[in-house]
Parts: sequence; structure tokens; C-alpha cells
Amino acid sequence: MLKQYLITALVLLATGTGLSAQVTIEECVTLAQENYPLIKQYGLIEQTKEVNLSDIDKSWLPQIGVYAQGTVQNEVPSFPESLAGIINRTGTHIEGLNEWQYKIGVDISQSIWDGGTAKSQRRVERATDAERQAATDVQLYAIRQRVESLYFGILLIDEQAKQTRAMQELLLSNLDKLRAMLRNGTAMQSDVDMLEAQYLSTAQQLTQAEYTSASYRRVLEIFIGKSLAGVELLKPDASIPASLSPERPELRHFETQMQSIEAKDASITSSLMPKIGLFAQAYYGYPGFDYFESMMNRDPSFNILAGVKVSWNIGAFYTKKNNRRKLQLSSSNIAVQRDVFLFNTNLETRSQTDRIHELETIMKENDRIVELRTNVRKAAESQLDNGVIDATALLTKLTDEKQARLTASYHEIQLLQSIYQLKYTLNK
Repeated sequence: MLKQYLITALVLLATGTGLSAQVTIEECVTLAQENYPLIKQYGLIEQTKEVNLSDIDKSWLPQIGVYAQGTVQNEVPSFPESLAGIINRTGTHIEGLNEWQYKIGVDISQSIWDGGTAKSQRRVERATDAERQAATDVQLYAIRQRVESLYFGILLIDEQAKQTRAMQELLLSNLDKLRAMLRNGTAMQSDVDMLEAQYLSTAQQLTQAEYTSASYRRVLEIFIGKSLAGVELLKPDASIPASLSPERPELRHFETQMQSIEAKDASITSSLMPKIGLFAQAYYGYPGFDYFESMMNRDPSFNILAGVKVSWNIGAFYTKKNNRRKLQLSSSNIAVQRDVFLFNTNLETRSQTDRIHELETIMKENDRIVELRTNVRKAAESQLDNGVIDATALLTKLTDEKQARLTASYHEIQLLQSIYQLKYTLNK
């Protein structure tokens, strides 16, 4: 019972390890996008929006300015000499305003109606934020293509290594036969040397493929931020997307750019509106608002002024037409870029679908070709055993079979890669 339990536990452990030591292309793309430093920009964009919106909201808070000033004037208001003489005869001395004047005060203003400026600014900020987000999406989306190219590159190299190992096994098997035949005097040393040289050459090819695969894996590890040591890259099972309409993030970026222009156009309208607000001025100093008192008495006083203010920037009407014309030109330029992008995307989609159909047609005969090459190789091995052919002829048949298997595997992976390239083009 204990032995059976241990065997079951080991099987489950091995199965679990196998599952955890596999990765799909979709998982690699997700990990790469999450690991890419650009992902941090989303948080920065959101924080920037919140700060800017907070500043816009604070424009409704009272605006307070504190100041202090001291001045000297060569001329100041004064009474006419005749009036001053009459007052002086009454025993009252009038010094007039002093040339030296000073004050310390505060100005307060409170907006009541800003003509829709704050509202339009909030709309512009949100549209700009969406545009920044979409631009980051475009940059991050490009990571998908780089990761997928690496992934399929590794699959192709691993398949080459797999076929090379299979070729090694066949070469070694036939090399052992030839060595036995050489000992029996039914084979030549040159035949043995030829197969051994080819075996060693194949070993070099395998070493090169393994090093190339390891190099590609290291680059992919940097992208996804995880080790791929001992991890199997699963071959994806893909089908052509049902719809060939592109859903690329670039289209969303064009859309947000248009929305940003619309928001800016609305802000032009708000700039034409009058502004209404309350204001108050208060200061302590000399002279006060009562000039007559300040002429009689040069002591500082506290003064306050409050009211309602209506302002209207008529100059905004001068530039309204040109500002809107600039936005229209920007909108037209974005529309042209969008059309060019769609045109190029459609061309690329057409080319990729044609390539997929071409590979599908070619692959129909792959299995039959491999089968025939295998039959020819087996027949050649039998003929070598009977002394009908030499090692050169057998080596040719071995190479033909290896190439047929490798070509069939390449076509399969190339088809998958072409489908994923199409998916990338369409964002499917």
C-alpha cells in the first residue's frame, strides 16, 4: 500500500512539475507588457490628470494677494491757494498730501461666473489624458510583436535542434553498422569516415542551435522578467480571425486626438464669454480713500473697497477664426494619418492572408513527402546492409529525409507565425 502511495505521489508531482514548466505565447506577451518599464507611465498619467483637475477646481477658490509698497511723488493733490488761505484764516492748518506715501494691503477676488472656462478646461484635460493613455497603449502594443517574434524564433530553432538529434540517432545507428561491416571486411574505411564526419558535423550544428536558442531565451527572459530554464514553450494552436477589421490601439489614439481637438474648440467658445466676479481691496497706510482727511492729518488709516466686476476680453474675437482654423487643419491632418494607417494595414492584411493560404496549400503534401523520404531512407539502409549502395548514397537519403521533416516542421511554425502576425496587424 505504501509503495503504491509513493508511486502515485511521484506521478502527481511529475505531472504538476510538467504543467508548471510550460508557458504559452499569450502568457509571455502578458508578462512582457506587465514587466516593461513603460507600464509605470499609466500611473504617472493618472496622477498628472488628478493634479491638473485639482488645479482647475481650485480656480473657483478666492484669489488672495498680499502687497506692500512705498512711493514718492513730485506732485500730489492739494487745495487751491485761495481756498487754502481762507481755511488758514480760520485757524486750521492744511498741510496737503505728503509726497511720501506707503501702504500694506490685500486684494481678494472671487469668480462668480467664468463663462464656462473651468468646465472647458476640465474637458480638455480629460481628453488630453485619454490621448496620453492611448499613446502609451500604442507604445506598449509594439512589445507584443517583439515577444511573438522571439517566441517563434525559439520554436524554429528548437525544431531544428530536434530534427538534428533525430539525424544524429540515424547516423549513429548506421555508423555502428558500417563499423561492424568494416570489421567483417564488407565495408570500406572511407565509408565509415564519411558517416563519422557527417555525425560530427551534425553535432556542431546541434551545439550552434542550442546556443542560439539559449541566447533567444535570455532575451525573452529579460522581456517577461522570469526565468525560462527548463520551461517548455508550447506550440500555439491558432486559427485565422473571423473578422479582418482592424482594432489596433492606433485607431483609438487617432480617436482621442480628435476628441482632444473638439474639447479645445469648446474652450475657444468659453474664452469669448464675459467673466463676472466679486472683489475686495483692503489696505492700511497713507493716504486713505478720504483725501481731505489725509490732507488734514497724515496719520495712516485702514481702508476697504468691495464690489462686483465684469470683464470681457474682446481681443479673443480677433483670433477666434484663426484658432478654429488651426484646429480644423490639425483635425484634417489626423484624418489623413488615420486613412494612411488603415490603407497600409489593409495592404498588410491582404499580404498576410495570401501568405497563410499559400502555406496551407503547400503543407497539404508535407506528410506524404516525409513518408516517401522515410521509405527511401529505410530502403537505402537495407541496400547498404546488402552491399548494393555505398555510404554516400545512404547519406544523401538521410539528408533528404531530415530536410523533408525540417521543412514540414518549418511550414507548420511559419503558418502559426503568419497567423499571429495577422492577429497582431488586426489586434485580435
